[in-house]
Amino acid sequence: MMFLHAQQNRLFWDGRDWNRIVKTVDYSPENTFRVKKAYLDGALDGRLYGYLKTWAEDRGIADDVFGETVDYLSTRELIKSLDNFYEDPINSYIPVPSAIVIANMYAEMIPIQLIEQYITFTRQWINELMLDLDTLNYSKLLEDKFIKHHSKRFNQSE
Repeated sequence: MMFLHAQQNRLFWDGRDWNRIVKTVDYSPENTFRVKKAYLDGALDGRLYGYLKTWAEDRGIADDVFGETVDYLSTRELIKSLDNFYEDPINSYIPVPSAIVIANMYAEMIPIQLIEQYITFTRQWINELMLDLDTLNYSKLLEDKFIKHHSKRFNQSE
């Protein structure tokens, strides 16, 4: 019987999570594939859902935001590509959704300098985001959420 533990409350799965799957499933190749496939299916389904919801409001924005190809590779090819990408420890903190785009860029034979620019940009924004999260005042966020939630309930009961 296989048990998977819930992950911490984090923004993204990254290479550390990806590489930890094999250990989590007791080094079973079949279960490793199943978990990775399930994650990718969910991520890609979520992306499609986001695209369709955005497209219903504004087709141009949807095409701009979701313009990268993420379905060029089969699931098996994508898993292999992500495994190779995350073998390099410097890529370990790049979120899996970004790594999916990168894997497809390599497969489509996009010029390497453009792929490297995308990787550099991804590293920069994830570092900035993590810095911003580290400096957030969580007490203020919780207070703002409490006020917002209770003001909605108060206004609805009038």
